[in-house]
Amino acid sequence: MKKKLVISTGAGISAESGISTFRDTDGLWEKYPVMDVASADGFARNPALVHEFYNARRKHLLTTEPNDAHRGLVDLEEYFDVQIITQNVDDLHERAGSANILHLHGELMKIRSMKDESRVYQLTAENIETSINTRDEYGDPVRPHIVFFQEAVPNIEPAIDMVQEADIFVVIGTSLNVYPAAGLLSYVRRGVPVYYIDPNPAKVPPGVEVLPMVATEGVKALKEKLIGKC
Repeated sequence: MKKKLVISTGAGISAESGISTFRDTDGLWEKYPVMDVASADGFARNPALVHEFYNARRKHLLTTEPNDAHRGLVDLEEYFDVQIITQNVDDLHERAGSANILHLHGELMKIRSMKDESRVYQLTAENIETSINTRDEYGDPVRPHIVFFQEAVPNIEPAIDMVQEADIFVVIGTSLNVYPAAGLLSYVRRGVPVYYIDPNPAKVPPGVEVLPMVATEGVKALKEKLIGKC
């Protein structure tokens, strides 16, 4: 039976694909007030602005491709039962070919009905322009399928369950400052190997092996370490 390898990814894994992070010096927060475009209050005040903001993000996403870090995690599926928990709303893990992905903060290429949350609509390059419309085929208002600031994170409980079952836990490309995702590290069982890949790593508990590299280099090094132990 394959060991369960649980990987938590943040903005750093997509940065090398050209996805702007919100917290970089030249990040999106420098251009847009966060509470205007990514909060529940902001959406209530001006839904058109929020739709416009996320539609621009979708158009940019369509110009990007998965990088070697995304693809490297797919390679690990040959040796491990790989489960990915991502804070990212992009679809680069999916496009790289990862089989098991849990999105904590929602998915950029989806919108959902505000009347019936089970009605979730997948956007594509062909229909992305129509997503600026604020109503679905039933005439109901829609919203980005994103967890806004001021909202609960529905998938945090399934994520915790996954981490508690991990035989190996890896964190890639995150500052470990964004909660509740940053708290996942505290649910790792005692004795489970933990690796942390980030070019500017945060302080971590003793026993965590830090690989102070960008994601593409770090995943390559991680593969060598893990596959070598199989």
